[in-house]
Amino acid sequence: MKDLYLLSAGELLKKYQEKTISPVDVIKDVFDAIDRHDGKVNAFVMLDKEGAFKAAEQSAERWAEGKPIGQIDGVPTTVKDVVIAKGWPTLRGSKTTTDEPSSEDAPSVARLREQGAVLIGKTTTPEFGWKGVTDSARNGITRNPWNLEKTTGGSSGGAAAAAALGMGALHIGTDGGGSIRMPCGFTGIPGIKPTFARVPTYPLSLFGTLSHAGPMARTVGDVALMLNVMTMPDVRDPYSKPYIPEDFTKIIEGGVRGLRIAYLPKMNDGPIDSEIAQCVSDAVDSFRDMGATVERPDLNLPDTDDIFRVHWYSGAARAIRVLNEEQRQMVEPALIEIADEGEKYSLSEYQDASAARENYQVAINEVFENYDLIVTPTLPLTAFDAGIEFPDGQGYERWTDWTQFTYPFNLTGHPAGSVPCGLSNDGLPISMQIVGPTMKDARVLRAMRAYETTNFEPLPAMAYE
Repeated sequence: MKDLYLLSAGELLKKYQEKTISPVDVIKDVFDAIDRHDGKVNAFVMLDKEGAFKAAEQSAERWAEGKPIGQIDGVPTTVKDVVIAKGWPTLRGSKTTTDEPSSEDAPSVARLREQGAVLIGKTTTPEFGWKGVTDSARNGITRNPWNLEKTTGGSSGGAAAAAALGMGALHIGTDGGGSIRMPCGFTGIPGIKPTFARVPTYPLSLFGTLSHAGPMARTVGDVALMLNVMTMPDVRDPYSKPYIPEDFTKIIEGGVRGLRIAYLPKMNDGPIDSEIAQCVSDAVDSFRDMGATVERPDLNLPDTDDIFRVHWYSGAARAIRVLNEEQRQMVEPALIEIADEGEKYSLSEYQDASAARENYQVAINEVFENYDLIVTPTLPLTAFDAGIEFPDGQGYERWTDWTQFTYPFNLTGHPAGSVPCGLSNDGLPISMQIVGPTMKDARVLRAMRAYETTNFEPLPAMAYE
């Protein structure tokens, strides 16, 4: 059978059960795809071919006996390189780190491994995951499969490029300001930032309670399947939400009939490309045809730019503070800039930002008193040139200036997913963001799946060819 690497996790599991393919066949095809594509996009920091083939062989034996050990037995899976995995180094895109292997798995890695995932390697991230694009002095530039001159976004850019090209079916991402949703938006794949702490994390992020771990894949069904596993409990996360077992793969087929949707075409008064605005507006209107109510309320929400910067820059300061002077000289200058700014914030200023953050969370909670979902564009622009933090000539000074739709929901902790909804005139993906109330991750996935099923087939994997 050809192109096994492009099959979804759901399709793979069905074929394993039918005994028409083997996990060994699949992992071979996946590594062949990596050999063909990764030299162009640079999605991987490291690969564990020996370990992956051994795990695939063990999975094949279990499937032959009809005794899979879990929900994703034999499915090729990647880990973002800010997440620890036993036996693998965690380089975090920084020259300040060492290649000493981790002695334990992060919660998401542990749960996926326990459920039979075949872990194939670690994907690229900018240094300490600090910005919305994926390049670093340690690992180079990660490029967009749709156009190799363009960025994947970040900081889960390696995971996005790998997913788009079928270099693994399931991909662990993290998201502190949009780092799952932004690369999903730029590369035309679905992914979700779950409710804060619904997916346990350990060690906790340097960026504190802004950060979430979540799934990225080529189909919403695979995102749901992965979330089934990633939400399983782990005592090492002090913020972890109580575990509520849900089969997201079944719930997502419920559609959107009867749901009330608020469409917000602008946030933080930031500019948006007119082509994207029209594409996402049309996509939102299609929910009416599926039985939902769509409104465009004038909510007059406060601007969250300063609130986010205080939190994010303080996290950057924390990341750099532990380095000695020799290590500090190895760090990307732009990261040093924001870390130095973060060091200047007083305790009083941080507390004021925390209070403003709490007020903003309440404001969004109040929106959900009247609406079941909020929809926005995922991004105000399509993928720009690779290797830069922001496009020139548009008034941007930092990556936060073009991410006005994503980071507000890191401040609030609400579940937020990105799903592709079209292509620009120059052939680059456009996506919309769907946000739900706290712990209503399944509702977000339902809307993502409804749109995917009704309007938009998964985007082709090898557009750059």
